[in-house]
Amino acid sequence: MKLLFPALLLCCALASAQEIPGKRTTVEIELDPYYSAVGVYNSLTGKPIPHLQVDSELEIYKELISKFYLPRTLIIEASLNPLPYAGTLLRRDQPGFYRDMQWTSNFNAVQAVTAGFEEPWALSFFLGNVVSFDTINKSFQGKRNGYSGLLIDLGTHHIKDNILIRDNWLQMEGKLKGEQILADRSLRWSFRGGAKFHENRCIADSFFIGFRRSRTDFKERGGSFWLHNSGFEYVSDFSQKKLEPLRHYLVLDKKFPMKSSRMAFTLGLGFVWTADKKYSGPLADSPAGTKKANSFQFILRPNLEF
Repeated sequence: MKLLFPALLLCCALASAQEIPGKRTTVEIELDPYYSAVGVYNSLTGKPIPHLQVDSELEIYKELISKFYLPRTLIIEASLNPLPYAGTLLRRDQPGFYRDMQWTSNFNAVQAVTAGFEEPWALSFFLGNVVSFDTINKSFQGKRNGYSGLLIDLGTHHIKDNILIRDNWLQMEGKLKGEQILADRSLRWSFRGGAKFHENRCIADSFFIGFRRSRTDFKERGGSFWLHNSGFEYVSDFSQKKLEPLRHYLVLDKKFPMKSSRMAFTLGLGFVWTADKKYSGPLADSPAGTKKANSFQFILRPNLEF
């Protein structure tokens, strides 16, 4: 229960915000096979989310960073990771099929498609700044805002090798995130750093840093095949006790826009490396009395962007 205390503080802040005359509250829904969420946005100033007119990606970053210290919006969001959660159900309910998908020691087809997500769902509280951009998408098709501020995530379970483990966890981070959808391109980014705490003592508490950037161009552009219509995500976790590496996660995306519609097929390739120190006790893979080994899992992530 001690992990829920910060969440209660933020709920009190929301209650106070609701007393502000002329407050502005909106709802955003995001649908994706890997991350789907519904969020309630509450203005702490009583004013609507400001609209930002920008011409370049750099201007977006500069605007968000300059207002990082002055929180104006509170967001409460419930999220679900559909495919990663489905992977846990498949391993639990179809063990024979799951074993057949183990093609090599480092490649299980189910795990390759679902790896990289350590929780099936979460409840999030964000306190910071939100700005909106010009977009061609409706709100229910995805977020079109930029965010900078402090984020607290709470959850009840952890995913390890497609196994659902009971664990009340809490994550706190500073974050710069956003999505802009225009007629000729889609731009998504996320830069973050923070700490994660687990009530299950068999899972090591960690510090982490993460970077993600993705851009899809729907108009013909010259230049490098690898630089345009591409993206990447990298997350590195370190032990809170000794600052030893616990986990490295890297995915590189290549996007293939469809000429007949504003959609793009994306294919992500990468890996997750997990140190033997991340898990202990019953969650360690090795038998008692033997040395645990670091694990390596390839990632194959197909998706459809629209």
